[in-house]
Amino acid sequence: MSSEIVLIAFYVIILLYSVIIHEVAHGVMALWLGDATAKYAGRLNLNPAKHIDPWGSIMAPLMMLMLSNFHFAFGWAKPVPYNPYNLKNQKWGPALVALAGPASNITLALIFATVAQFINLPVAAKADIIINFNNWSSVATVVSGSFSSILFELCTIVIYWNVLLAFFNLIPIPPLDGSKLLFSVLPIKIETQALLEQFGFIFLLMFVIFFSGPMGAFLNGMLNIFFSLTI
Repeated sequence: MSSEIVLIAFYVIILLYSVIIHEVAHGVMALWLGDATAKYAGRLNLNPAKHIDPWGSIMAPLMMLMLSNFHFAFGWAKPVPYNPYNLKNQKWGPALVALAGPASNITLALIFATVAQFINLPVAAKADIIINFNNWSSVATVVSGSFSSILFELCTIVIYWNVLLAFFNLIPIPPLDGSKLLFSVLPIKIETQALLEQFGFIFLLMFVIFFSGPMGAFLNGMLNIFFSLTI
């Protein structure tokens, strides 16, 4: 039981900081492109108190984890503010700011995949941990095991959350980051963009409901690619 509590804490803390880094990356990119709104709002730091949305950062992902037997969840922090009219590049600036979030998560996943390669565990043991990653009892057993197995499991959790955050956010539906890239590439009128953003969450919910199979297959494919880099 104690190992399960520790594991839940790992899941929540890693997800929380993955989301925070995602949001800070938006603000850093905006600052680099000429907008200091996030800086003046005190959001360019990793202090959870500045970023936590009690519902989106803690309650919603925790409930999704428990309801899905720790198979799926996502969360969000308070959006980092920025003023697109301050950006040096008006056409591509918003897309670059948006893509900075997923890029930060992909970078974290690659870093921890590299770290996992150097962990002193047999290849078979690493493969077994990855294969049983969604098996709650197996993962809890790993956390009560050797230091190397615990460290490898932590790396897989970091990879898991960051890959999901990166590629889920690249779906081109508002309010996800991929929509900003879509708006930059396609000649969509400002009024149409505003309408899509107004009802974006409804569109996203419908997409998740009706395309959960293909979306899950795509996300699992991305996870398998990154997990393969750990061995």
